[in-house]
Amino acid sequence: MVPLSFAGHDFLADPQGALWWPARRALLVADLHLEKASWYAKLGQFLPPYDSQATLAALTEVVDRTGATSLYCLGDSFHDKFGCDRLPEAARAMLLALTARLDWTWILGNHDPGFADHCGGTLREEVEVDGLMLRHEADVRDPRPELSGHYHPKLRLQVRGRRVSRRCFVASGAKLILPAFGALTGGLDASHKEILRKVGTPATALIPIKDRLLSFPLAA
Repeated sequence: MVPLSFAGHDFLADPQGALWWPARRALLVADLHLEKASWYAKLGQFLPPYDSQATLAALTEVVDRTGATSLYCLGDSFHDKFGCDRLPEAARAMLLALTARLDWTWILGNHDPGFADHCGGTLREEVEVDGLMLRHEADVRDPRPELSGHYHPKLRLQVRGRRVSRRCFVASGAKLILPAFGALTGGLDASHKEILRKVGTPATALIPIKDRLLSFPLAA
Protein backbone atom coordinates (compact mmCIF):
# COMPACT_ATOMS: atom_id res chain seq x y z
CA MET A 1 0.00 0.00 0.00
CA VAL A 2 1.14 3.55 -0.69
CA PRO A 3 0.29 6.89 1.00
CA LEU A 4 -2.63 8.88 -0.37
CA SER A 5 -3.68 12.12 1.31
CA PHE A 6 -7.16 13.54 0.86
CA ALA A 7 -9.00 16.40 2.59
CA GLY A 8 -6.53 16.48 5.47
CA HIS A 9 -6.67 12.74 6.12
CA ASP A 10 -3.94 10.19 5.54
CA PHE A 11 -4.85 6.97 3.75
CA LEU A 12 -3.00 4.09 2.18
CA ALA A 13 -4.11 2.97 -1.29
CA ASP A 14 -3.92 -0.64 -2.40
CA PRO A 15 -3.40 -1.64 -6.07
CA GLN A 16 -6.53 -3.82 -5.84
CA GLY A 17 -8.62 -0.72 -5.16
CA ALA A 18 -9.03 -0.75 -1.38
CA LEU A 19 -8.36 2.34 0.73
CA TRP A 20 -6.95 1.87 4.24
CA TRP A 21 -7.62 4.57 6.84
CA PRO A 22 -5.12 3.93 9.65
CA ALA A 23 -6.49 6.60 12.02
CA ARG A 24 -9.87 4.84 12.01
CA ARG A 25 -8.52 1.30 11.45
CA ALA A 26 -11.09 1.27 8.67
CA LEU A 27 -10.99 -0.22 5.20
CA LEU A 28 -13.03 1.30 2.35
CA VAL A 29 -13.96 -0.56 -0.83
CA ALA A 30 -16.44 0.15 -3.61
CA ASP A 31 -18.45 -1.86 -6.11
CA LEU A 32 -17.88 -5.48 -5.13
CA HIS A 33 -20.77 -6.54 -7.41
CA LEU A 34 -21.04 -9.91 -5.68
CA GLU A 35 -23.01 -12.55 -7.61
CA LYS A 36 -22.77 -10.71 -10.90
CA ALA A 37 -22.08 -13.98 -12.75
CA SER A 38 -25.18 -15.66 -11.34
CA TRP A 39 -27.27 -12.64 -12.32
CA TYR A 40 -26.05 -12.98 -15.92
CA ALA A 41 -26.71 -16.73 -15.79
CA LYS A 42 -30.39 -16.03 -15.13
CA LEU A 43 -30.41 -14.14 -18.44
CA GLY A 44 -28.79 -17.03 -20.29
CA GLN A 45 -25.27 -15.60 -20.38
CA PHE A 46 -23.05 -18.04 -18.52
CA LEU A 47 -19.84 -16.81 -16.91
CA PRO A 48 -17.51 -18.69 -14.54
CA PRO A 49 -19.46 -18.68 -11.25
CA TYR A 50 -16.50 -17.87 -8.99
CA ASP A 51 -16.56 -14.07 -8.93
CA SER A 52 -17.93 -13.72 -5.38
CA GLN A 53 -15.44 -16.14 -3.90
CA ALA A 54 -12.53 -14.44 -5.71
CA THR A 55 -13.66 -11.00 -4.55
CA LEU A 56 -14.17 -12.08 -0.94
CA ALA A 57 -10.84 -13.92 -0.86
CA ALA A 58 -9.09 -10.74 -2.02
CA LEU A 59 -10.99 -8.68 0.54
CA THR A 60 -10.15 -11.11 3.35
CA GLU A 61 -6.48 -10.85 2.43
CA VAL A 62 -6.54 -7.04 2.66
CA VAL A 63 -8.41 -7.17 5.99
CA ASP A 64 -5.85 -9.61 7.39
CA ARG A 65 -2.94 -7.56 6.09
CA THR A 66 -4.17 -4.26 7.55
CA GLY A 67 -5.73 -5.51 10.76
CA ALA A 68 -8.88 -3.50 10.00
CA THR A 69 -11.58 -3.40 12.66
CA SER A 70 -14.23 -1.70 10.50
CA LEU A 71 -15.14 -1.75 6.84
CA TYR A 72 -17.27 0.48 4.61
CA CYS A 73 -18.63 -0.87 1.31
CA LEU A 74 -19.47 2.15 -0.83
CA GLY A 75 -22.44 0.70 -2.69
CA ASP A 76 -23.18 -1.88 -5.39
CA SER A 77 -21.82 -4.51 -3.07
CA PHE A 78 -24.15 -7.01 -4.74
CA HIS A 79 -25.04 -6.89 -8.40
CA ASP A 80 -28.76 -6.91 -7.49
CA LYS A 81 -30.83 -6.85 -4.33
CA PHE A 82 -31.20 -10.66 -4.24
CA GLY A 83 -27.48 -11.34 -4.65
CA CYS A 84 -26.94 -12.23 -0.99
CA ASP A 85 -29.53 -15.00 -1.29
CA ARG A 86 -27.66 -16.55 -4.25
CA LEU A 87 -24.24 -16.69 -2.62
CA PRO A 88 -22.68 -20.17 -2.87
CA GLU A 89 -22.00 -21.84 0.46
CA ALA A 90 -18.25 -21.18 0.44
CA ALA A 91 -18.65 -17.50 -0.45
CA ARG A 92 -21.40 -17.04 2.14
CA ALA A 93 -19.17 -18.50 4.83
CA MET A 94 -16.38 -16.10 3.86
CA LEU A 95 -18.68 -13.09 3.94
CA LEU A 96 -20.31 -14.01 7.26
CA ALA A 97 -16.86 -14.48 8.79
CA LEU A 98 -15.92 -10.96 7.70
CA THR A 99 -19.12 -9.26 8.85
CA ALA A 100 -18.88 -11.06 12.20
CA ARG A 101 -15.33 -9.85 12.93
CA LEU A 102 -15.67 -6.27 11.62
CA ASP A 103 -17.86 -3.26 12.26
CA TRP A 104 -19.28 -3.57 8.73
CA THR A 105 -21.33 -0.90 6.95
CA TRP A 106 -23.13 -1.48 3.64
CA ILE A 107 -23.80 1.81 1.83
CA LEU A 108 -26.57 1.22 -0.68
CA GLY A 109 -25.93 1.76 -4.38
CA ASN A 110 -28.01 1.82 -7.53
CA HIS A 111 -27.66 -1.96 -8.06
CA ASP A 112 -28.70 -2.91 -4.54
CA PRO A 113 -31.29 -0.33 -3.35
CA GLY A 114 -33.64 -2.97 -1.94
CA PHE A 115 -30.88 -5.12 -0.46
CA ALA A 116 -32.06 -6.70 2.78
CA ASP A 117 -29.60 -7.50 5.56
CA HIS A 118 -29.16 -11.28 5.35
CA CYS A 119 -25.36 -11.26 5.42
CA GLY A 120 -24.57 -9.28 8.58
CA GLY A 121 -23.49 -5.67 8.85
CA THR A 122 -25.46 -2.43 8.92
CA LEU A 123 -27.30 -0.83 5.99
CA ARG A 124 -26.98 2.92 5.42
CA GLU A 125 -27.80 5.32 2.59
CA GLU A 126 -24.66 7.32 3.37
CA VAL A 127 -22.53 8.13 6.40
CA GLU A 128 -20.30 10.95 7.60
CA VAL A 129 -17.05 9.97 9.33
CA ASP A 130 -14.63 12.58 10.68
CA GLY A 131 -15.97 15.20 8.27
CA LEU A 132 -15.85 12.92 5.21
CA MET A 133 -19.04 11.90 3.42
CA LEU A 134 -19.13 8.26 2.36
CA ARG A 135 -21.71 7.53 -0.33
CA HIS A 136 -22.12 5.48 -3.49
CA GLU A 137 -22.28 8.18 -6.16
CA ALA A 138 -20.58 11.56 -6.01
CA ASP A 139 -22.95 14.46 -5.34
CA VAL A 140 -21.94 17.65 -7.14
CA ARG A 141 -24.31 19.67 -4.94
CA ASP A 142 -22.49 18.73 -1.72
CA PRO A 143 -19.34 20.80 -1.06
CA ARG A 144 -18.18 18.55 1.78
CA PRO A 145 -15.20 16.24 1.19
CA GLU A 146 -16.55 12.96 -0.13
CA LEU A 147 -15.49 9.39 -0.95
CA SER A 148 -17.60 7.40 -3.39
CA GLY A 149 -17.60 4.66 -6.03
CA HIS A 150 -20.08 3.87 -8.81
CA TYR A 151 -17.98 4.68 -11.89
CA HIS A 152 -15.31 1.94 -11.70
CA PRO A 153 -12.63 4.35 -12.98
CA LYS A 154 -9.76 2.97 -15.05
CA LEU A 155 -6.88 4.77 -16.70
CA ARG A 156 -6.06 3.59 -20.21
CA LEU A 157 -2.54 4.24 -21.45
CA GLN A 158 -0.38 3.45 -24.44
CA VAL A 159 2.80 1.80 -23.14
CA ARG A 160 5.46 0.57 -25.57
CA GLY A 161 2.92 0.24 -28.32
CA ARG A 162 0.53 -1.68 -26.11
CA ARG A 163 -2.82 -0.52 -24.72
CA VAL A 164 -2.79 -0.88 -20.93
CA SER A 165 -5.75 -0.42 -18.58
CA ARG A 166 -5.39 -0.03 -14.80
CA ARG A 167 -7.97 0.60 -12.13
CA CYS A 168 -7.40 3.97 -10.52
CA PHE A 169 -8.63 6.45 -7.95
CA VAL A 170 -9.86 9.80 -9.29
CA ALA A 171 -9.28 12.78 -7.03
CA SER A 172 -10.02 16.48 -6.93
CA GLY A 173 -9.98 18.92 -4.04
CA ALA A 174 -13.23 17.67 -2.49
CA LYS A 175 -13.99 14.38 -4.27
CA LEU A 176 -12.31 10.99 -4.29
CA ILE A 177 -13.78 8.18 -6.41
CA LEU A 178 -12.60 4.66 -5.63
CA PRO A 179 -12.12 2.01 -8.30
CA ALA A 180 -14.25 -1.12 -8.32
CA PHE A 181 -12.87 -3.83 -6.03
CA GLY A 182 -14.98 -6.64 -7.49
CA ALA A 183 -13.35 -9.41 -9.52
CA LEU A 184 -15.97 -9.21 -12.28
CA THR A 185 -16.30 -5.51 -13.03
CA GLY A 186 -15.57 -3.39 -16.06
CA GLY A 187 -14.52 0.21 -15.92
CA LEU A 188 -15.19 3.70 -17.22
CA ASP A 189 -12.29 5.75 -18.57
CA ALA A 190 -11.07 8.06 -15.82
CA SER A 191 -11.23 11.03 -18.17
CA HIS A 192 -14.89 10.41 -19.11
CA LYS A 193 -16.90 13.61 -19.01
CA GLU A 194 -19.34 12.22 -16.42
CA ILE A 195 -16.55 11.43 -13.96
CA LEU A 196 -15.00 14.86 -14.48
CA ARG A 197 -18.41 16.51 -14.08
CA LYS A 198 -18.83 14.80 -10.72
CA VAL A 199 -15.38 15.45 -9.27
CA GLY A 200 -14.73 18.84 -10.85
CA THR A 201 -11.43 20.10 -12.13
CA PRO A 202 -8.53 19.93 -11.80
CA ALA A 203 -8.78 16.16 -11.41
CA THR A 204 -6.11 13.50 -11.18
CA ALA A 205 -6.01 9.76 -11.79
CA LEU A 206 -4.02 7.99 -9.07
CA ILE A 207 -2.60 4.50 -9.60
CA PRO A 208 -0.98 2.78 -6.61
CA ILE A 209 1.83 0.42 -7.54
CA LYS A 210 4.31 -1.49 -5.43
CA ASP A 211 6.28 1.41 -3.98
CA ARG A 212 4.63 4.65 -5.08
CA LEU A 213 1.48 6.43 -6.24
CA LEU A 214 1.49 7.36 -9.91
CA SER A 215 -0.34 10.60 -10.70
CA PHE A 216 -1.85 11.50 -14.08
CA PRO A 217 -3.63 14.85 -14.61
CA LEU A 218 -6.97 14.45 -16.38
CA ALA A 219 -7.86 16.94 -19.10
CA ALA A 220 -11.38 18.32 -19.03
